[in-house]
Amino acid sequence: MRTSGRTRKAAVIAVAGLAACATLITGCSSDSKDSGSGGGSNKAASTTEKITLRIGDYGSFGYDDKTGAKLFAEYHQLHPNITIKEDNVSDSTQYWNALKLHLNQQSGLDDVQAIEIGFVANAVQPQFASKFVDFKTVKGFNASDWPDYKEKEATTTDGKIIGVGTDVGPTAICYRKDMFKAAGLPSDRDSVAALWNGDWQKFVNVGKQFQASAPAGVSFTDSASGLFNAALASQTDQYSDASGKLIYDTSAGVKTAWNLATDAIADKLTAKLDQFDSTWISAFKNNKFATVACPSWMIGQVATNSGPSNQGKWDIAAPPQPGNWGGSFLGVPKSGKHVAEATAFAQWLTAPAQQVKVFQKFGNIPSTTAGLDDPAVANTTNPYFPGTPIGKIFTDTAKNIKPAPIGPNDGLVKDTITKNGLLNMEQRGASKDSTWSKIQKQVKDKVGE
Repeated sequence: MRTSGRTRKAAVIAVAGLAACATLITGCSSDSKDSGSGGGSNKAASTTEKITLRIGDYGSFGYDDKTGAKLFAEYHQLHPNITIKEDNVSDSTQYWNALKLHLNQQSGLDDVQAIEIGFVANAVQPQFASKFVDFKTVKGFNASDWPDYKEKEATTTDGKIIGVGTDVGPTAICYRKDMFKAAGLPSDRDSVAALWNGDWQKFVNVGKQFQASAPAGVSFTDSASGLFNAALASQTDQYSDASGKLIYDTSAGVKTAWNLATDAIADKLTAKLDQFDSTWISAFKNNKFATVACPSWMIGQVATNSGPSNQGKWDIAAPPQPGNWGGSFLGVPKSGKHVAEATAFAQWLTAPAQQVKVFQKFGNIPSTTAGLDDPAVANTTNPYFPGTPIGKIFTDTAKNIKPAPIGPNDGLVKDTITKNGLLNMEQRGASKDSTWSKIQKQVKDKVGE
């Protein structure tokens, strides 16, 4: 789960209050026919043979019948001969390690397998990609149904597409209006966004202004790692080049994000927290920080962790620069017993109408262009953030994301920089130069580059 910084935990609790129109059960999609076919029906999938399709995933994709959008039950209603079973684990790293083993052994695989963005660069490597269906050969699939950057992430060097995109993670800034006001800064979202528009350095500069007059015991932002991840997500040069080779130590984007994060540490702008651990979770309710880099899937955590007493105190502003932090894919192993049916099911789950339903229930931003344009997404609000045009903020950001190459070792480098590097600087006072040297040594020891 930490490989890409993506976590789906607790998203449903707060986002269940999302409301864009009165007909949430049937959806507000501009193309309701997708609910029945989703571009995924084919002759082989229309067989009356009673079968069970298993989908393997991690965290919460929002598909399930208990807390999600009840898509499994809906698919069974549309296809009475097909029953869906979910094999779910909580941690995406654990999930990927098991999936690699099953792919190599060609056993123990589910009919549909989720692939997290932090591992998709591994999945498109020949030894794994050859085990998945190439969606370019599947009837009804059209890569142009997704933004250009999305399906490219699941494309092999020889042009095969091994997964259909589920969601994206456009990043904004969640901030405490009351704390900004107490520090003498503007508190309405448009004015706040204008403070840092166009440059993450402006965000750090605002942090310095905030910290100079901050309420007692309040830090500007939760963590250096959150700032690093969000800033890097907006850069076109990240950890790897187009061939998958690591370039993190010469990458302009990594340098930019590293300098921003370490400057924030030096200026004591961070609460020195390890994102997603218990201390970080409790810090929301204890009012320990005023901002958190906020991918779309994070709003549920902000609301849940902050609790009812802080409802209406948080708002969401556009980011300094648009970036993507999260997202997944669904792949279909070739070795399955029901490949045609599994392929149709994966296409149906990722069709715009179903992505809209998941968004309405769970808050995961659609990865299809039609899903992003659907009024049910663009016009969405959330009662925990009264008056905030959440859908517009995140869809506008999603449409302006600039793609960056993803390499198979990106997750390892990210964890080394954030967990072993920046956190060590925050909590133990390690120096910037010595920390960077240790990062380089650790990466070299692990991957040989």
